[in-house]
Amino acid sequence: MTRRPVALFLAVAFAAALTLNALPAAAETPEEKGLRIALEAEARDKGYGNYTADQTMILRNKRGQESERNLRISVLENEADGDKSLIVFNRPRDVKGTAMLTHSHKVEDDDQWLFLPALKRVKRISSSNKAGSFMGSEFAYEDMTSQEIEKYTYRWLRDEPCGEMTCWVSERAPIDKDSGYTRQVSWVDQDEYRVWKVEYYDRKKLHLKTLTVPSHQQYLDKHWRADEMQMVNHLTGKSTRLIWQNYSFGTDLDENDFSKVSLKRAR
Repeated sequence: MTRRPVALFLAVAFAAALTLNALPAAAETPEEKGLRIALEAEARDKGYGNYTADQTMILRNKRGQESERNLRISVLENEADGDKSLIVFNRPRDVKGTAMLTHSHKVEDDDQWLFLPALKRVKRISSSNKAGSFMGSEFAYEDMTSQEIEKYTYRWLRDEPCGEMTCWVSERAPIDKDSGYTRQVSWVDQDEYRVWKVEYYDRKKLHLKTLTVPSHQQYLDKHWRADEMQMVNHLTGKSTRLIWQNYSFGTDLDENDFSKVSLKRAR
C-alpha cells in the first residue's frame, strides 16, 4: 500500500529506485519482505511536490440506484511528517462548498476537519470516528488520509498472477486501535509497484470491502495515479466509484492553502 490517501492514496502507484528481486529474499521473514515492499513503493512516489485533480464520485445503493458528486482535490507532499489534502465538493447543490481538510502524521493521530456550508462552521473529526463513512460513500474517513508506513505492521503472503503481471500479495494491520480495520490485503504489481486490489477486514475480522483499480496513468515519467477505482461493501451491497481526471502536478499550492482558514474559503 502507498502512504497516500486511499481515495487519494489509491490513486497513487509508484515508480523508482531499488530492484526488489535483486535483494536476498530468502534471508527475509514474511514481515521483513512485506515492510520492504511498502517502503519501496513509498520511495518510488517521493518528490511529486503537489497536485490537483478533479474527481467524480458515483454512489450506488443495493438496488442499483446511483447519485453523482463532483469534487476538486488538492494534495501537498510533506516528507517530514505526513501529506496534506483538501477535498471540495462542487456539485450537486446540496453538498456544494462542503470541504474536508486532512493533515496526516507519521505516528500521531491524523487531523481532519470538515466544513459544512449550511452550518457555516468547521467540525473536527475525532479519531474515534475515523471508521465512519466519508460523505455517504463506501470510503471511511481513515481511507482519506495519507497511509503512513509507521502506522501499520506488514507481512508478505505470496506471489500470484494479476492479469499479465505478477503481484505481491501482502497484508498490513493498523496499529491504531481506533481503526475500523483489523487488516488489509493488497495486490501490488512487481513491475511498477501499482496497487490493483485491496481487501478490507473489519473489527470482527469479516471481509468488509474490496477496492479495485482498473487502470493507472504515469505522470512526470515517474508518478503513477489511478484513473478509476471502485469500493464495494460486501455487507451492505453498496458501492462507490471514483473517476479521476485532469491531474496537474507542480502547481502553485503552498501551506497556506491547507489551513482551517482555507477550508472555510474553499469553493
